[in-house]
Amino acid sequence: MSEVYKAPAVPLQDYKRAKMIATVGPATNNYNAIRDLLQAGANGIRLNFSHGAYDEREQQIKWIRKASKEVGKPVAIIADLQGPKIRLGDFEGQIDLTKGQSISLKYNANYEKDGVIPTQYDLSKKVKRGERLYLFDGRVRTSVTSIKDGTVHATVHNDGYVVKRKGLNLPDTDFGGDVITKKDKEDLAFASTQDIDYVAQSFVQTADDLRAMRHLMKSHNMNARLIVKFETKSAIENMLAIVEEADMIMVARGDLAVEAEAEVVPVVQRQLVAYGLQYAKPTIVATQMLASMTGSPEPTRAEVSDVATAVLIGADCVMLSDETAAGSYPIEAVKVMKKVIRYTEANSPARPLYVREEDHSRQSAISEAIIGLAKNVHAKAIVVETKSGASAIQIASLRPNMPLIAVTSDKRTAQQLAIVCDVKTYVRPDSATAASKLTDYLQETKVFRKGDVVVNVSGRYPGVVGTTDTIKVRAIE
Repeated sequence: MSEVYKAPAVPLQDYKRAKMIATVGPATNNYNAIRDLLQAGANGIRLNFSHGAYDEREQQIKWIRKASKEVGKPVAIIADLQGPKIRLGDFEGQIDLTKGQSISLKYNANYEKDGVIPTQYDLSKKVKRGERLYLFDGRVRTSVTSIKDGTVHATVHNDGYVVKRKGLNLPDTDFGGDVITKKDKEDLAFASTQDIDYVAQSFVQTADDLRAMRHLMKSHNMNARLIVKFETKSAIENMLAIVEEADMIMVARGDLAVEAEAEVVPVVQRQLVAYGLQYAKPTIVATQMLASMTGSPEPTRAEVSDVATAVLIGADCVMLSDETAAGSYPIEAVKVMKKVIRYTEANSPARPLYVREEDHSRQSAISEAIIGLAKNVHAKAIVVETKSGASAIQIASLRPNMPLIAVTSDKRTAQQLAIVCDVKTYVRPDSATAASKLTDYLQETKVFRKGDVVVNVSGRYPGVVGTTDTIKVRAIE
């Protein structure tokens, strides 16, 4: 029997409702560090496919699964695809740029020979005159003046410099559905052979991009869920259609701030979290949440407020990137984030504020009835039997403000639910009494105590998706 079955008995009052994702990188590229990330509170691990070789990824996945069993909790693994992340090519040293200067860029150019800055992507096929072109992840801003013979000519708008392989942003450029790169396809083919729970798609512009990615995933027989990363201006313009097509939403605030301007990000973040709650699509708030902890053992006050705000507005997850991938204090960053989450949840009575449109589906009606009953009987927790995770996600989207304990026979479902707010998952065989049996187990392990009231949710056909139809109230004796 897998050790995931033997999850530690955590008292109800110690449940962390919002979840955390940590990114593995050079600072945490070993088994002990990954285990420590999970023990410190990480519920998901992000693998950034912009960097690293496949043998390295394969080893990391093995370490994550081993650590998951040792720590005793399901963990979600996310394959974050690079997408059309356009970068400068190779050249020596740095290139100093001044305001008003004219520059030229070309695919695979030789700067030392021709004075043309090389790029790793043929921009001339996509950009148009007058469009903005940002170099070095937004540090140098230019605009396109002309395109001729495969060379893009631009005017520099501020003093600065660039170095090789740094990112470019084109907030006005339409990639015309060409957002799944050759590298993405190769990375997806590799991911399909691995124990991956989520695929994160980068630089999405329209819902068609997601449909194309889902088609590719299906061709590889993948049972991973699809995360959309909001980080382009076009994605904001097509927000609702993209949300409806995705399984999960990530607010990728780094590139989003460059592509759509920094002041747009806080509003978009709130809009996306609200949509996530309304349409039962879990949300992740990412990038620079504790950025100062890449080099400092303490966060700034603004960063603490940022994490707390994400929790208060109803995000399912908060994510660490450079802090755990390349920082000097990766474990400390996870501990700080958990501390902020726990304090925020314990001391704020506020619930996410959003208007939920009427949903007359059976699943929605049952979910609302479950929560209403649980509150009326002052239940300590809801225990729900689920095969695909849909029932647990639907209930969680209504934010019951109490522990939501899921029981499933599907290990993949347990791992995917690991980064859904409120949900703590146990793996058990399919049974008509799975929820009841898990309640017995939690009583034996002192998670539930005498006098506690628990609401059990199950279906007449255990293991069959979409058959939840039974709600029972149980008093622990």
